[in-house]
Amino acid sequence: MSGKFTDPAAIERASMEIIRAELAGRGVALPPENEAVILRAIHATADFDFAENLVFTPGAVQKAVAALKAGADIVTDTNMARAGVSKAALGKLGGGVYCYMADEAVAARARAEGVTRAAVSMNLAAREHPAALYAVGNAPTALLALCELLDRGLRPALVIGAPVGFVNVVESKEKILAACEKYAVPAIVARGRKGGSTVAAAICNALIYTAAGTLDPGDR
Repeated sequence: MSGKFTDPAAIERASMEIIRAELAGRGVALPPENEAVILRAIHATADFDFAENLVFTPGAVQKAVAALKAGADIVTDTNMARAGVSKAALGKLGGGVYCYMADEAVAARARAEGVTRAAVSMNLAAREHPAALYAVGNAPTALLALCELLDRGLRPALVIGAPVGFVNVVESKEKILAACEKYAVPAIVARGRKGGSTVAAAICNALIYTAAGTLDPGDR
């Protein structure tokens, strides 16, 4: 095996070059302002559908990057997504990443009210981190809870809507996108059934690296 393919930075650069070449071969030209996010979603999944599935409200990336530079936190709907976010890079910007799914109080309230922990965790997060970036990669009910919170005045720095699956997934994504557009909240949404915690974390990392000026892995 060539030495350059045992170095993580070299592997990532080569992967991005392959992705760009394949996109060019398909006749796909990515909008420059959204390119880093789309490339990292494809890099995390090897799924080129994200070049078409990811939709952005106007200026979503720029606004999210500005918030991260100002020290914004990130809230995720799963500990898997939280684990995938680069906490070291985010910490250098002054932010942290939080997930309340395993909180005992969240579980107790969810049982008492007959709702999902994801929905309760979003309500708790809205009180603790109202200006955070919200990254949802698993639970449609988290997105639906965010829709209600937006109606009540929550204005996060960004909503990432990327749950994966078959039940309420497509509908919840369309609802959060419409709600974000209504209230001028920046959003990045993976339309359709595809997504996942890996995608949510990848989008977060693309934004973090952009904010930190470390899109090239050699700069991290």
